Amino acid sequence: MWHPSRVPSKDRLRLWMPVGAQTLLDDSSIPTNLTDEDLQKLMQDLEGLLAFHVFCNKKGIAEEQRAPVSLVLMLAFASSLVGAYAGLTARNYVLAVRAWQILHGIKWQVNDFKLEALLKSAQKSVPATSRKLKQEPFTVDYIARLREQLDPQSLLHMAVYACLTTIFYSMARVGEFMVRNQQAFNPVQHVKLSDVQREQDRQGRECTVFHIPVTKVSTLGEDVMWAKEEGVTDPEAALSEHMCLNNPPADGPLFPYVEKNGNKTKNKPLMCSKFLKVIKHAAKAAGMEPLKGHGICIGSTLEYLLQGIPFEVMKTKGRWGSDAFLVYLWKHAQILAPYIQAHNKQNEEFIWLVMPPICR
Repeated sequence: MWHPSRVPSKDRLRLWMPVGAQTLLDDSSIPTNLTDEDLQKLMQDLEGLLAFHVFCNKKGIAEEQRAPVSLVLMLAFASSLVGAYAGLTARNYVLAVRAWQILHGIKWQVNDFKLEALLKSAQKSVPATSRKLKQEPFTVDYIARLREQLDPQSLLHMAVYACLTTIFYSMARVGEFMVRNQQAFNPVQHVKLSDVQREQDRQGRECTVFHIPVTKVSTLGEDVMWAKEEGVTDPEAALSEHMCLNNPPADGPLFPYVEKNGNKTKNKPLMCSKFLKVIKHAAKAAGMEPLKGHGICIGSTLEYLLQGIPFEVMKTKGRWGSDAFLVYLWKHAQILAPYIQAHNKQNEEFIWLVMPPICR
């Protein structure tokens, strides 16, 4: 039994195990084939677990009562989240506790129907201060104006621009093409030059495909892609210029940049923080409001919808398992315009998409 004071703060949550946990076994004591490395990676994603243990500590809840957690304790924890956090955050915190128990082979004994009712009330009780501000989307014009403020002689700037256009037109997540810090690059997890290939259909139309080795939803990786575009935001031209200037190695990060320090040069992988910093400075130099990173995904979704890309194609390209991207539709009349004209065949697709399923 370890004592919290003897464990570094950064490791305490990861090493916190339920009393009597059956690590690597399910609730029937059958091996899950998970390794210690698998559990460690999964535990790093359970942000709500800390909130649960803090709540239990304040209430003096014994370790033995935290797992398996009772319905009363779980409802009390969920109630403490209502009105204090956004509805989605409260839900994720509860699911984190559930995942923590299941990962350690402890049966989940909570009545999910009662818990769900409480979580729905959390969604309706969100304080105004915890609501996320709406994020403005990146647009093709916005990106073009950023390009005007970037130094074509700067190896960092050209790496940032190539990365930006690739993320935008491939509809990737910001962190999927970069690293968190200079030591974080892992060829097994991060995109490399060897993960890029050109593909062509039967009509000769080409696209560039990027294999992301590991993503948030798939340990086997996912593919994203873009095709050549017109104008200064063309991702193919930006990537080509970056390749000529920074010459990324086949087994190294796709978007490195060469940094000179006196007579020495060093090849550095592009970090998310550095990427966003360069974009922020360019936006201010252009007299524009700096936008958040998630605005890139929002903007690319809007751009493709405005081009008339069918909804179902957007779901595939954006790697969405649900219709979550429909939130981008309601405030943009230009997107809906082709679908709401009188006697338009596109009406059928729109109605099919937004109408609730038939109950049988």
